[in-house]
Amino acid sequence: MSDIDLIIQRLELRGHRVTQSRRRVLDAVLAQPAHFTVDDVLRATRAPRRRGPPVGRATAFRTIRLLLDLNVLCRILLDDGTLHYRLSTRGHHHHLVCRDCGRVEDFTQCDVEPLVRELAKAMKYEIDAHWLEVYGRCRACRRSTKEPAGAR
Repeated sequence: MSDIDLIIQRLELRGHRVTQSRRRVLDAVLAQPAHFTVDDVLRATRAPRRRGPPVGRATAFRTIRLLLDLNVLCRILLDDGTLHYRLSTRGHHHHLVCRDCGRVEDFTQCDVEPLVRELAKAMKYEIDAHWLEVYGRCRACRRSTKEPAGAR
């Protein structure tokens, strides 16, 4: 079964219709590079080679939200404040984001659970989710900016 078929099956199992516009959003999402914005998806659905009426912005955002709820996508907040998305094959995870090149890496080690529980207790909140992005510089970017030996 293809990726698109699996996603459609998950949507239908949850009682969501798969309209022509929603299908075009799904096709565009699956064609995106590592991470992308909703505007990237909209541009892809409006490319000249695509047939049919343009996909509305609200449809794109609603479809992205559904894909987040189904854990098909995860969201990434880049250091510049833009919200990106990417396909997700794992459950709960967080991201390391390189400030220089924008590379995003997943990590699953999440030792903040005790802090979240303590926060919920102290603030009398029922916390049902958290989202963690860690920013820095990846190994490749650190290497590319190192001074050559003897340059000082």
